[in-house]
Amino acid sequence: QVQLVESGGGLVQPGGSLRLSCTASGIIFRLYRMGWYRQAPGKQRELVAGITFGGNTNYVDSVRGRFTISRDNAKNSVYLQMNSLKPEDTAVYYCNARMNSQTDYWGQGTPVTISS
Repeated sequence: QVQLVESGGGLVQPGGSLRLSCTASGIIFRLYRMGWYRQAPGKQRELVAGITFGGNTNYVDSVRGRFTISRDNAKNSVYLQMNSLKPEDTAVYYCNARMNSQTDYWGQGTPVTISS
């Protein structure tokens, strides 16, 4: 059974930082492209950052330079370091593991709220 378990969300003031973690089980983690998505109220889910099994990364323009995605294959984990947080970063953040269209898994989501 595949499980992706996220943690690290919460309430933080603008300008603050959070580090999200996602630990996977039931998959050969090192073979998967990992991603962090987010969905704000009333908006579509969007890709925030992705990292390939080879370590190549990509970011949505709105977070580039503020967020950093990384992975630790030995711990079956992917991380999202979020700095200089803004109110518009408020959303539920989801971890995704994908190898192909038939092996595409999601975590349950962790809420992030940026507010003073």
